[in-house]
Amino acid sequence: MSEWSLWPAPAKINLFLHVLGRRSDGYHELQTAFQLLDYGDRIRLRPRADGRIERHSDLPGVAAEDDLTVRAARALQAATECRQGADIHVDKRLPAGGGVGGGSSDAATVLVALNHLWQTGLGEQALAAIGLGLGADVPVFVRGRSAWGEGVGEQLRPMPADPAGERWYLVVDPGASVSTAEVFRAPELTRDTSPIKIADLRAGAVRNDCEAVVRERWPEVADALGWLSGYGEARMSGTGSCCFVGFRSESDARAALERLPGRWSGFVAQAVERSPLHTALAAAAHPG
Repeated sequence: MSEWSLWPAPAKINLFLHVLGRRSDGYHELQTAFQLLDYGDRIRLRPRADGRIERHSDLPGVAAEDDLTVRAARALQAATECRQGADIHVDKRLPAGGGVGGGSSDAATVLVALNHLWQTGLGEQALAAIGLGLGADVPVFVRGRSAWGEGVGEQLRPMPADPAGERWYLVVDPGASVSTAEVFRAPELTRDTSPIKIADLRAGAVRNDCEAVVRERWPEVADALGWLSGYGEARMSGTGSCCFVGFRSESDARAALERLPGRWSGFVAQAVERSPLHTALAAAAHPG
């Protein structure tokens, strides 16, 4: 039997989220900046010869057939007619529904890593297309670069890390379960923000259009944003419950984490341009 291999599934934060309008298909036209971080879930994979996809870790409330990692493996099988299977174990460190990309990143890691382990030979573009069928945020993790995103978030352009000069982030999970669908259905959601350029992000002329809706409907998020604002400009990541604030040094970020109220959880992570997944892939492809 093959051995297990370990692969990172990094977190992301959205440095801003602007809603430009609603499309004819019901989705919203967005602008955002995906900042990849050096912290996330960890996925162990082991190829199988019998074609079965087996999940070896539980995700509370999610059946195996609905798990994005299992769906990603089966989608890669179907796209390549691969007869190999895989055992999958996920070490969850990112909160579900937190807006930090946990499930999407896990799915992308399975696609990229199994494409290598199964030697199915798909390129980045093809893997990203499979990923888009699993979720709008999956392609950014497949491509493995911090990126400027448009469309529903799938139109990506590589972007330098920490465009505002912040290399370290304290990310806080207040424990709320924010519904993305409810946020985008909210009648009070701003849907007419004008398009901006990356230079506007560097100048700080950005916001999260969904924040006002979330603050009103999920007061736990408002509380976390209020506490974080004592350290700088506190922001919400995407439409999830996680909030963050940027720092220029790791020591300052960790000092703030030590003061985090006990009712919340959090982590400190560094901004990266290249995904830890792609670093691991390069090492696996060219060992030594």
